[in-house]
Amino acid sequence: KMASKEKKEVVIPKTPADLQRMKLEKLMKNPDKMAPIPDRPKDRKHPTAPEFVRDVMGSSAGAGSGEFHVYRGYRRRELFRQKHLDEHAKKESQATEFEKILENNRKAAEEKTAKKRAKRQKK
Repeated sequence: KMASKEKKEVVIPKTPADLQRMKLEKLMKNPDKMAPIPDRPKDRKHPTAPEFVRDVMGSSAGAGSGEFHVYRGYRRRELFRQKHLDEHAKKESQATEFEKILENNRKAAEEKTAKKRAKRQKK
């Protein structure tokens, strides 16, 4: 049985370019076979921090050494929440700008075609 099957030598890619070359060669062995195309990654739903924090830390003299880590946690969560809100607002503004540009382009194209249509019908 071993004689009938060709012995495949194991090739370990040394560089990323070798790995890519090997993948391309594997794809090109059978060009009729469909190549796998992965779907676009979906936007991850980040958990948002609550709007208000119940345990507001005061500036008391003599806070214990453990309070620093609690403060850091609050700060980290609040910064993450603000960053998330900023990114969301930025995405929305970019989407509305894009829609405006598309609408302006559509109107300009319609006006141009209407003008040319009128010229053609005049003749």
